[in-house]
Amino acid sequence: MTVEESHGTEACRRVDDGITRVFQLLGKRWTGPIVAVLTPGPAYFVDLRRAIPGISERMLSDRLTELAAAGLVLREVDEGPPLRVSYRLTEAGAALEPAFAALRDWSKVHLPGSGC
Repeated sequence: MTVEESHGTEACRRVDDGITRVFQLLGKRWTGPIVAVLTPGPAYFVDLRRAIPGISERMLSDRLTELAAAGLVLREVDEGPPLRVSYRLTEAGAALEPAFAALRDWSKVHLPGSGC
């Protein structure tokens, strides 16, 4: 008897399609911190880079492009001078704040070494 035969179909669980889509986007490295930094309000590219230690300019740019394509971030150009680019969460992006707050609170209780 194979493993598949020993379990009925009710024993098989599938991950929810919505959870799969969320983690395909938000589960990528650096995406969560970017959204978290933008939660209080808009930020310039250079400020995002400073706020997220270890992220490269290329990776930050790639992740911001993905978040914009997903409708979570809006890119705004201030023609200056000097030319400056800022990013802010869209309404859909801002709607993630309660989930991020819950995850932050959970991490403080359940993950060792969670600090400020």
